[in-house]
Amino acid sequence: MFDLEELKKDHRTNYLAGVLERLNRQETEVREMLARDETLHEMAAQELKTIQEEKENAEKQIEDILKKDKEEDESPNEIVLEVRAGAGGDEASLFAWELAHMYEKYAETQGWLWRTNYESKSDLNGYKEASFEIKGKDVFKKMRYETGVHRVQRIPATEKNGRVHTSTASVAVLPIRKKVSFKIDPSEFEMEYSRSGGKGGQNVNKVETAVRIIHIPTGLDVRSTNERSQLANREKAMAILTAKLQQLEEEKEAKKYAGERKEQIGTADRSEKIRTYNFPQDRITDHRIKKSWHNLPKIMEGDIGNIISDIESGAVGTEEE
Repeated sequence: MFDLEELKKDHRTNYLAGVLERLNRQETEVREMLARDETLHEMAAQELKTIQEEKENAEKQIEDILKKDKEEDESPNEIVLEVRAGAGGDEASLFAWELAHMYEKYAETQGWLWRTNYESKSDLNGYKEASFEIKGKDVFKKMRYETGVHRVQRIPATEKNGRVHTSTASVAVLPIRKKVSFKIDPSEFEMEYSRSGGKGGQNVNKVETAVRIIHIPTGLDVRSTNERSQLANREKAMAILTAKLQQLEEEKEAKKYAGERKEQIGTADRSEKIRTYNFPQDRITDHRIKKSWHNLPKIMEGDIGNIISDIESGAVGTEEE
């Protein structure tokens, strides 16, 4: 039923694997003793019953540990959220910042830990691109469908003629799993070090703690700047790179079988337009489930619980024009 050698490698199941091994030996000894002397049948039956009960108890504990592992792998409690300005120049970068702010405020309501990994700001203090780490219960389960292109329609503050502009920003949600399906070949990436900017004390600006990793085969570029040491930034960047590569593989598989997966909302592809934020009409519309919600100011301050639950449940509405 279980691979005892594999269970011994995990500190949480090592002891239970030893218990099962001992019980298996005892069971074999009792059966051999019974084979030699059938008059011991009653005593042996009682001993076998006790052994079986102890085995079932140990197996139940192992199953609970492995089940928790599986749940954690399917719905990790740690993600990296990336936002990137798309079409629309400064307005797109401001919208990217607003999306990050919206998610940070939502994270606060959920009691999740929010940390900045890396940010590159525009002249107007918006985000050209930024990366955040979020930890907490059900974080991937609730945030997984935020991946894609978010479109904003509004009159920018700099617009003199009152015209509505359309800009975009992309969001990517990367689950950080405890178990990964592959290792990265060290020959396939380049690593660069530089001084971190911003908050963090004197050490941050004097020592080359910031890390940038480029994965040569795919061209993926990952940065981590906000940890206090170069080693910590390197570990964080490698975790993000691994998550990105794993997601690429999963996206390929999802696209192969998309037609067979009716429950799938989109393809989790960051190039897919998923939502429009229409400020003149005070409306946000998710194009996947064709449903709209109102009160954008409140939504942009993190009140997205209803949106997330509707998308999670696949609640279909009627998309407003």
